[in-house]
Amino acid sequence: MDPRERLLTPGEVAALFRVDPKTVTRWAAAGRIHSIRTPGGHRRFLESEVRALLTQLSNESPVSRSETQ
Repeated sequence: MDPRERLLTPGEVAALFRVDPKTVTRWAAAGRIHSIRTPGGHRRFLESEVRALLTQLSNESPVSRSETQ
């Protein structure tokens, strides 16, 4: 991990995926998206990983995307 890489909050990730922040937290708990815990216990997400996942999902057809959920 690049120490200068931006960490996103669940709310910021949710805005990118157009879902509720609690959905992002559930994805992280289920292992569908990688998260980092802050010393205070809050989840943060590497911007590069989030954007890569967003790109990957946007390149899939709607049928294959619904099958993975």
